[in-house]
Amino acid sequence: MYIPIILGTAREDRNTEKAARYMLSEVQKREEFETELLDVRDFRIQATDNTGKLPAAQQFAEKMKRADGLIVVAPEYNHGYPGELKMMLDMLYEEYNRKPIGICGAGGGLGGGRMVEQLRLVAVELQMVPIRSAVYFPNVWEAFDEQGNAKDRAYPDSVKTFLDELLWYAKALKAAREQQKGG
Repeated sequence: MYIPIILGTAREDRNTEKAARYMLSEVQKREEFETELLDVRDFRIQATDNTGKLPAAQQFAEKMKRADGLIVVAPEYNHGYPGELKMMLDMLYEEYNRKPIGICGAGGGLGGGRMVEQLRLVAVELQMVPIRSAVYFPNVWEAFDEQGNAKDRAYPDSVKTFLDELLWYAKALKAAREQQKGG
C-alpha cells in the first residue's frame, strides 16, 4: 500500500517536522507500506492560481492518484489547521475520493486535537474516509530527543493501532474501488 505522509506546515523552525519524521520512520518499519514524506513547502501555489496546472500541483496529483491512502501530520494554529495545508489539499478532488486518511496532530496540551477534528470534516467533503484513530503529539517541541525518538513510550502502541486501522481501510477501499472500475 502506498501511503504518503503530508507534513502540513511551512513555518520556519517547525516542531511538527519532528513528529512527521517520527511517523515516517514508524511507517517505514512496516513492510505492508510504501511511503514518503510530502512537504507542503514543496507544493506551494499562489492563492490566485488554484487551477492545478502548475508543475508542483501536477506532481502532487500524480502522487495522490497513486496513493492508497494518506497520513497528514499538522500543527494546530488558532484552533485550526494551517492555511497552506488547506490550499494544498484544495488543489485536487477526485484523486482523494474513497481513500482513507489518518491524521496526526501536533501542538500544545491537546496535541492538535481541534485541528484533527476540523481536518476530518474537510476530508469527508473530499470523499475521503477519516479513520477513528489519531496520533496526538502534545507539547510537540519537547516530545522528541535529539535523534528524533519519541520520549513518550506510549507512542509505538498508539502508532501501531493507527497504522493497523489505516491499513484495514486502505485494503478494503482499494478492493471496492477496483471492483467498481471493473463492474
